[in-house]
Amino acid sequence: MHIYTVMVDHKHSKRKRFSLFLRRKYRLILLNDTTFGEKFSLRLSPITLIIGVFAITIVMTTLVISLVAFTPLREYIPGYGDVSERKQILSLNLKADSLEQTLDARNEYMTSILNVLNEKVESKTEKPKKDTTGKFAKLNTNPSNSDIDFRNDYEVNKANAIVSVAKIKVGGLSELVFFTPVEGIITNSYDLVEDHFGVDLVTKQGETIKTTLAGTIIFTGFSAKDGNVIHVQHSNNLVSIYKHCSALLKQTGEKVKSGEAIAVVGNTGETSKGQHLHFELWFNGSPINPQEFVAF
Repeated sequence: MHIYTVMVDHKHSKRKRFSLFLRRKYRLILLNDTTFGEKFSLRLSPITLIIGVFAITIVMTTLVISLVAFTPLREYIPGYGDVSERKQILSLNLKADSLEQTLDARNEYMTSILNVLNEKVESKTEKPKKDTTGKFAKLNTNPSNSDIDFRNDYEVNKANAIVSVAKIKVGGLSELVFFTPVEGIITNSYDLVEDHFGVDLVTKQGETIKTTLAGTIIFTGFSAKDGNVIHVQHSNNLVSIYKHCSALLKQTGEKVKSGEAIAVVGNTGETSKGQHLHFELWFNGSPINPQEFVAF
């Protein structure tokens, strides 16, 4: 018990001596070296000196941060740059990307032209399979009376039904920003009565077709009626379709960005009567008017 008391007193004495050292006053005096006259004196303690150093450090740090953040001096510090220079770099990157896409599309177009001139065949046509329709010659394929009534009713009310459904469902597309597929003149507009589910855009030969929104290529192929066709699946259950292309630049399964080149304008397919793009938008399985969403 006596030893413990001595140790506690020893610790308290150390703390007391240190506290007295911090509070003890000292005087800093400047003397003339010749006359030993006093020129300047300052009375302070160690604790005052420590507090002063901390205060000066905080003030200097605040001044340096303010100079870097709110004055042009930050441009001379590595890692900082002028905002206008960043905008120029971004603009140049976009132009370089557009030039790269244009060159790729032009090379694809020239390759297709050379293949045609050299009479190169892409692939052999599949041999026709054996005709097995004779097995089903006795089947009754005539529609029933109820089926005939349903078809007649659908043909009469087809346009009104599709328009009403489309108006109900397209509300979620108003916030999307659609990219114009090609710059051109609309020669044939959206018309449900004539079963024309898109718009026809006439443009110059060899013009690249850009996707209207980011998405995934879900179909690329050729049909006798529509020529080269490419379908892109977007968000919100929206699909864009591009028909009569002269060349397709993407394959099924590839992901594309908004405004990325996916095909070249052409004149393929039996229903095409000149260089143009037939563009369609389908939302939740129903066609919608592209002119209501895309600025052509």
